[in-house]
Amino acid sequence: MEESAQQYIQMIIELGTNYGLNIIFAILILIIGMMAANWTRNLVIKVCNKSKTIDTTLAAFFSSLARYVVIIFTILAVLDRFGVETASLIAILGAASLAIGLALQGTLSNVAAGVMLLIFRPFKVGDFIDAAGHAGTVKVLGLFVTEMATGDNVKIIVPNSQIWGSSIKNFSANSTRRVDLLIGIGYGDDIDKAISEIGNVIDNDERASKSPEPAIFVGELGDSAVNIVVRVWTDSDNYWPLKAALTKNIKHKFDEKKISFPYPQQDIHIVSNVK
Repeated sequence: MEESAQQYIQMIIELGTNYGLNIIFAILILIIGMMAANWTRNLVIKVCNKSKTIDTTLAAFFSSLARYVVIIFTILAVLDRFGVETASLIAILGAASLAIGLALQGTLSNVAAGVMLLIFRPFKVGDFIDAAGHAGTVKVLGLFVTEMATGDNVKIIVPNSQIWGSSIKNFSANSTRRVDLLIGIGYGDDIDKAISEIGNVIDNDERASKSPEPAIFVGELGDSAVNIVVRVWTDSDNYWPLKAALTKNIKHKFDEKKISFPYPQQDIHIVSNVK
């Protein structure tokens, strides 16, 4: 028993002698590496925050990517202290990554699309967009999915690959938008008077931009009405309030000025062959 105990003690001493310094250095490398990873992440965030062209979503992605890169190199340095062939390990990880990539093609396509959305930024958090058959306000732009909320506050989660592979309408990208209205009047009404009254309604609303000037003109002679096209520019935030207000106020103005809104009508001619 004493000889076995001495052998165990001797083996522990040999292991401590052979690997003790490596363990200490490995722990130091690990501590320094984690500190460097956090420092790199904070540095990337600080640089991105100073840049006016990089938003918070992209800054978070770049900072996390930089942190994980430093952590990977730290782990490789720790393994190298214990004699592990890092070149072989990298080759094994590469083969494993290829196998995983083939098994998760759909998921990785979402990641790739998420990276492209973060880099090219066709929209950002808070924008109202129409993409992949869904319209709503962007709440979260992640690496895998994009979360949106509809006008009635329904949560929609769309895979990034579907958004990147479709056309994207960003209603919040530009500071101004054009309100288009189609107003129909009767054939017996005064066209010039109707156009003038519409102009008065627009002039009385401060949300309507004066430059470019509003455009009011006869668009077509319809089956039941003379259709007047109204085009007014405004700030993007005022688009829906202005459109609703103009529609309502033009109706009130026409009622006041006795300008009619004709109902759809059709003339029927009956030919009788009865003698």
